[in-house]
Amino acid sequence: MRKTLAGISLCLAAVLCATGAHAVDLTGAGATFPYPIYAKWADTYKTQAKVGLNYQSIGSGGGIKQIKAGTVDFGASDMPLTSQELDQDSLMQFPAIVGGVVPVVNLDGVAPGQLKLTGALLADIYLGKTKNWNDPALTALNPDLKLPGTAITVVRRADGSGTTFLFTDYLSMVSTEWKSRVGTGTSVAWPAGVGGKGNEGVAAYVQRIKGAIGYVEFAYAQKNKMAHTVMKNQSGQWATPGQEGFAAAAANARWDKAPGFYELLTDQPGAKSWPITGASFILLRRNAADPAKTLAVLNFFAWAFKNGKEMAVELDYVPMPDNVVKLIDSAWRAQLKTQSGEAIWK
Repeated sequence: MRKTLAGISLCLAAVLCATGAHAVDLTGAGATFPYPIYAKWADTYKTQAKVGLNYQSIGSGGGIKQIKAGTVDFGASDMPLTSQELDQDSLMQFPAIVGGVVPVVNLDGVAPGQLKLTGALLADIYLGKTKNWNDPALTALNPDLKLPGTAITVVRRADGSGTTFLFTDYLSMVSTEWKSRVGTGTSVAWPAGVGGKGNEGVAAYVQRIKGAIGYVEFAYAQKNKMAHTVMKNQSGQWATPGQEGFAAAAANARWDKAPGFYELLTDQPGAKSWPITGASFILLRRNAADPAKTLAVLNFFAWAFKNGKEMAVELDYVPMPDNVVKLIDSAWRAQLKTQSGEAIWK
């Protein structure tokens, strides 16, 4: 009988019967961007399915390396791999969650959502061209704020990061100088700034340094009560980060037309679209050495797609819509095989 996400309860029962009380925990590694929601899902899932998840938020670059090496059951990356890259390493990927990257600042008297930035000005700050908070370009955008003459301390990621990929992809779209001098990547040659490891490290630096600016996934800004900015989007509107802005940007995705689910959501049109929105992806080996482990990973994400939507919304992520989940279900059935060629997700 063909397995579907609607039948996940039967699937879980089968796995629990097969593994008994000694179910082996799952291991995953990669993006820090989705860590808050993966941790929340994992905690709830363990109480229901008695299967734990040890997820190491080491950055997208590390997650890609570890799944290629076969040292984890799944990898996670905010930078999607192209279909050619997936074929080369016999991997498949699927989007698990959508969220947003936000600039955050440490300025006395500036509350969340008060400071306005354009993409071009944000690029100039990270290029080291705009050096002080009372620069005329900043004060002209923010006439109601008393911006100090404090030097701007740029904070960026020190590790290979999908959050950096989304951030630099956006800057490359809105600044020709950024695109030619720095470009897009999980790691780039930063013109300025100090580096923190993970979203956690960047958040910690910004909180400690007066006059700092950094970029983190929105859940980290919310958790740490950090002052995020608003941004002028592609449609010329001042956009606010959060569920509505991320969902507006994600509405432009055409997952059914994206080979290997390769889709970028930065700088999307729409009056409310948050300009630095992105999906986070799960990477699996197509021909699993341990099919039972791969099946257990699929069970976890199938459960999350069905039961984890409210948890995602609580953390200001956007859950994958049902029509996209059906596409993911089909991809699992078509691409994930045992080494003898049998489908893992039947």
